[in-house]
Parts: sequence; structure tokens; C-alpha cells
Amino acid sequence: MKQHRPADMLNFVEVFDVMEVDPATGETVWTGVTGTRTALQRDGFAINPKAAAYCPIEWLDDRGYLDSELARQHPRPWSI
Repeated sequence: MKQHRPADMLNFVEVFDVMEVDPATGETVWTGVTGTRTALQRDGFAINPKAAAYCPIEWLDDRGYLDSELARQHPRPWSI
């Protein structure tokens, strides 16, 4: 059985999409922004804890938001 060393494991962090409600339709629309729980709470966004995703911590900027350009450069089997 292969054992994993800590260096073999990616460091993932929980992130959430920032959503808005379209006043004309009442539909929820993604703003194009994704961030950590801490960043979103700090900036006044509500969080739906059931809507979490995960990404490598290296994809976050210094404010705790996903660097979408960096994320697009890497193929991934999950949606962010």
C-alpha cells in the first residue's frame, strides 16, 4: 500500500461563489467572484454553507479571493 507524505497532498481550501439576485427576474446570478468564508464574511457577503467548493490554496489572492485567471490555466474535474 502506497503511503502519502504531506508534500504529496494538495492543500485545498473551502470557497464560495458570490451570488446576486436579479431584481427583474428574481433569479440568482453568479457575480464571477469566488472567495473563502473569511473573505466573504469580512466583505459583508452572506454565505450558503451548502454551496461550498474547494480549490488549491495557491489559487487564492492575498485578499482570499480566487484568482480566476490562474484557475482557468489548470484543468480540474470540479466546478469553481
